[in-house]
Amino acid sequence: MNTYVKDIMKKDIISINYNETIRKACDIYRDEKIGCLIVTDKEDIVGLITERDLIERTICMDRDPNTAKVSEIMSKNIKTIDQNQRLEKAIGMLKENKIKKLPVTSNDELVGILTLTDIAYSRPSMKDLFQFYFTEE
Repeated sequence: MNTYVKDIMKKDIISINYNETIRKACDIYRDEKIGCLIVTDKEDIVGLITERDLIERTICMDRDPNTAKVSEIMSKNIKTIDQNQRLEKAIGMLKENKIKKLPVTSNDELVGILTLTDIAYSRPSMKDLFQFYFTEE
């Protein structure tokens, strides 16, 4: 059976403008109970913020979340995948790039997000493919 990215991606996307404050990003995290924020500049995906980014690039670097901008802490050069790609291609991208979250596009427009957790829930038998995420380096 062929499974496509669109079959298991989350369609409720939470995004934030790159020029917003880190405080605003934290408020969204708290209120929405999410694992990442897609960072945008108008309609373009320019970055991604995870809890790790908030900790390592804000708290650990003594940035003031009330004045520092999302653009200062976001991960850049984000990989994306088209919603019509097969799930195996997405899994390969996650593994190759050692990432856990993949914004999903359709005609270069953001339409969803696919995470390692989404894949694990949809295909529990694939657990062994993701061992590299859980091993110590």
